[in-house]
Amino acid sequence: MKSIMLAMCMSLVFSVFAQSVKETYIMKYREIAVSQMRKSGVPASIILGQACLESAYGQSNLTRVAKNHFGIKCHNSWSGEKSYHDDDAKNECFRKYKNNEDSFIDHSDFLRYNSRYAFLFDLKPTDYKAWAYGLKKAGYATNTKYAESLIKVIEDNKLYLYDQNVEIEAIPPSRLKKTELDNFVIQLNRIVYTRNDVKYIIANEGDTYEAIAEEFKITKRQLLKYNDLPKNAKIYKGQELYIKAKKSRSSINFPIHIVQNGETMHDISQKYAVKLKKLYNYNKMKPETQPEEGQEIFMRNKMKK
Repeated sequence: MKSIMLAMCMSLVFSVFAQSVKETYIMKYREIAVSQMRKSGVPASIILGQACLESAYGQSNLTRVAKNHFGIKCHNSWSGEKSYHDDDAKNECFRKYKNNEDSFIDHSDFLRYNSRYAFLFDLKPTDYKAWAYGLKKAGYATNTKYAESLIKVIEDNKLYLYDQNVEIEAIPPSRLKKTELDNFVIQLNRIVYTRNDVKYIIANEGDTYEAIAEEFKITKRQLLKYNDLPKNAKIYKGQELYIKAKKSRSSINFPIHIVQNGETMHDISQKYAVKLKKLYNYNKMKPETQPEEGQEIFMRNKMKK
């Protein structure tokens, strides 16, 4: 009887621990999933569901070693770091990332700019079942039950809730002029995105602040001010730059931000299109001081959240 009771207790402890691991993983990456849904059009439920499934809620060896949450292999287009693991074959090449966020961003880009997944973006962003079966149809995974497994993860964890009331800024690939290069879609014209009702662009290779300012009929000084950047700031490929002044507070859907490892107040300001000075004021922080990991940052006046 004692051995049976012990086994039951151990089973309960394991179950509670497993649930805690799942909840912690989802809570940690839910914000970036919603952010990527807004920027790319990939449903947050699909992003989180695939991450949970592919990474075993962050516990897989590939995720721990390479920060690869989605099992994306190198392919011919990958020029970054690599990590080798056994999968369908032995010692296969997988993409390796500098941080976890890069894995989530690359996953969205991988789907959005890969021609074989283009049809998915014409589906309703809240139809996670159609997306799951579409991913299987497009050959994302070799598992014949991949769609069903993904849907189960989404429904068990109610990830579909993160798809609600998200304003998608990205235009479906089918409505863009495009050309194919290395199986990726390269957009011919610069796209202007919107976040928190503020327009922004993504810097390309060879861009300068002067050229971007001239392109959008503003001064370099205005461009730097809109982005809370110093006069000697360097520009880099992939940098998000606002071409209008940021707002005084965040969207009502994002009243609080939980600080991730390495994030600065400027990072958070850019992520939500909120003026840096206002963030310092809302949180009673001295200018140029930085938050700690896990800290709650108010994105709106506390009385107005």
